Amino acid sequence: MVAEALPPLEQRLEAVARAHGFAAFGIARADAAPETAARLNAWLAEGCHGGMIWMESRAAERGSPQGLWPEVRSVIALGMSYAPAADPLALADEPDRGRISVYAQGSDYHDIVKKALKAVARWLVAEAPGADVKVFVDTAPVMEKPLAAAAGLGWQGKHTNMVSREHGSWLFLGAIYTTLDLAPARPGRDRCGSCRACQDACPTQAFPAPYRLDARRCISYLTIEHDGPIPVELRRGIGNHVYGCDDCLAVCPWNKFAETAHRHRAFLPRAELAAPALADLLDLDDAGFRQVFAGSPIKRIGRNRMVRNAAIAAGNSGDAGFRARLAALIEDESPMVADAAAWALAELAE
Repeated sequence: MVAEALPPLEQRLEAVARAHGFAAFGIARADAAPETAARLNAWLAEGCHGGMIWMESRAAERGSPQGLWPEVRSVIALGMSYAPAADPLALADEPDRGRISVYAQGSDYHDIVKKALKAVARWLVAEAPGADVKVFVDTAPVMEKPLAAAAGLGWQGKHTNMVSREHGSWLFLGAIYTTLDLAPARPGRDRCGSCRACQDACPTQAFPAPYRLDARRCISYLTIEHDGPIPVELRRGIGNHVYGCDDCLAVCPWNKFAETAHRHRAFLPRAELAAPALADLLDLDDAGFRQVFAGSPIKRIGRNRMVRNAAIAAGNSGDAGFRARLAALIEDESPMVADAAAWALAELAE
């Protein structure tokens, strides 16, 4: 009896990736996105990265896979779906609630995606002895989005995030670098056309042009990465966002094809993170913050940034019932919390 031939390595690799929870899979040559370094350097030169100094300090490594690891030959790009069941924009009409970005309402994606990446990488090494691999989520200098586009997962939309025909804007991206020469996929094709829904949806006008993001005006940057007082001229635009922002993602027409059936169960929203009361957030101390946000990516911003964000949201609420809590925060040990509370009180006095 003649043994049945195994499918190509790439085909079996995709099956293993999907078995470990990845909804999107593709392969690109390591040199498949040569324009990335020039675009990154131009963006950095304009200062659009704000205070994210690590973007600048490791730009040479970030600009290309070979800059980080000269031996890499192929990039396996993977996406895990976190498509929301509810409309992320619904809470905009509930000013007493804080809005948390969909990606942060469940388990920390770093842990879930990295564990799955390592499992896939172990399988690959076992199937191809002598191959070397490295896995990345988003804590290393890797440009996951252009690499994912080169691997056929989709394209970078006008909001600069990955857009997939099957999964919309709701993909966590990970990458496996390998010394293997794997067959590359056809690159994704830009399908944004004349649509500018994401540009028009941004409350703080963070897009100076299509496909360009100025992080210094982005609500996700301001509420997560920025450590210090948020610029006064941008505070009203923040609305009731307390961690991140999905506005530009949520309005993308391609999301109508994103099925929640593909969502990884680890990213189901925790009840206490889906629509937290601003009053509860304003009352947080360090211990309370750590308890509420344990196991969530939110934990990394710390209590002070969260309460700062909640104070700004309270100031935007129009609800005078927040005055007592805000008055107490004017004496907070954190200057940025005290500053946000004072601003919010003034807003509610108008």
